[in-house]
Amino acid sequence: MRATQILNDVVRAIGFLSRIPVPPRYFEGRTTVISDLVYVFPVAGALIALPGAVVLALLMSFGLEPTPSALIAIAVTTLVTGALHEDGLSDTADGIGGGRDREKALAIMRDSRIGSYGALALILSVAIRAATLAAIATATGPLAAGLALMAVAAASRGAMVWHWLSLPPARRDGVAVSSGQPDDSVVHLAMAVGAAIVLALVIPTAGFGAGLSLLVATGLAAWALTRYIRSRLGGHTGDTIGATEQTAEMAALLALALAT
Repeated sequence: MRATQILNDVVRAIGFLSRIPVPPRYFEGRTTVISDLVYVFPVAGALIALPGAVVLALLMSFGLEPTPSALIAIAVTTLVTGALHEDGLSDTADGIGGGRDREKALAIMRDSRIGSYGALALILSVAIRAATLAAIATATGPLAAGLALMAVAAASRGAMVWHWLSLPPARRDGVAVSSGQPDDSVVHLAMAVGAAIVLALVIPTAGFGAGLSLLVATGLAAWALTRYIRSRLGGHTGDTIGATEQTAEMAALLALALAT
């Protein structure tokens, strides 16, 4: 595979996973489905988190306390992604929390309105990520915390790709179906790329143990949620893929906060 193709795939993945404007030429005449791009999702995730990481490092360097700095960094990252994964988390929480059976849960997840389960899930997600990122920043400093944010973004995109592969589509239509089903080899490559990014960004500032803890926590969180989604819905949706990313982020940041 040529470097030019990989770079183009990274740009297209960023366009899919964020609100960052991507020139139309990267999509014109392309027959590639989204599932073919998942091998670069961890790279795209790390780059998407870069603005938030820079903001976090700058705010702390100027003397702002870690907690508000971390909260603003999370807000910046959410703006960059357009709350893509947060939307999936809230819809999944509403469906699982409010649906008594599979059909009702899937119907609720298609409703654009947010319920109490979804609202609470969003509040907890932002609170947990901001609090743990602040703890990491306090223990390691602004540069290490910014790199950790990028590493977590890479690992969580690998986790959501694994969830995508591990379950069949829960519906016959929808975003997940139209995006295709990723191949085993592509998903394994995505996970390897995500792990490499984590170790490259975390080891120099926090040590090998911290990087390993992050990866283990990410994997366990994705496995546990996937197992639960299988029992409740029998398959994945675009929303459960987003929920996996968010759950993996929370677990990864928590593990890193405990390890630093």
